[in-house]
Amino acid sequence: QVQLVESGGGLVQAGGSLRLSCTASGRTFSRYTMAWFRQVPGKEHKFVASITWSPGGGYYADSVKGRFTISRDNAKNTVNLQMNNLKPEDTAVYYCAAREVLQSRVVNSSQYDYWGQGTQVTVSS
Repeated sequence: QVQLVESGGGLVQAGGSLRLSCTASGRTFSRYTMAWFRQVPGKEHKFVASITWSPGGGYYADSVKGRFTISRDNAKNTVNLQMNNLKPEDTAVYYCAAREVLQSRVVNSSQYDYWGQGTQVTVSS
């Protein structure tokens, strides 16, 4: 069983930056694909970014490519999402997710095994 705890959400003006962090319990963190999803009321989880190993880089949704950067620190069991040039449409609850198989480009939320509780990101115009 893996527990995920997100932090770093908040309120920011358009064009600003936020850094989300997710800390995972467990001793096999390096074997998990880690991802960030976001959700707005009444909608399903939407893929944002994922990472298998670092520095192998991440995989991004087109809507955030070039603005968001995902990274992981296996020694600290953390995965981060640096969000720059934020836009009002980035407003959502952001969730950290883990998949027990290292596999890139997995964008379907149903394929992730563990989820955090979510952190709110609000971007004002």
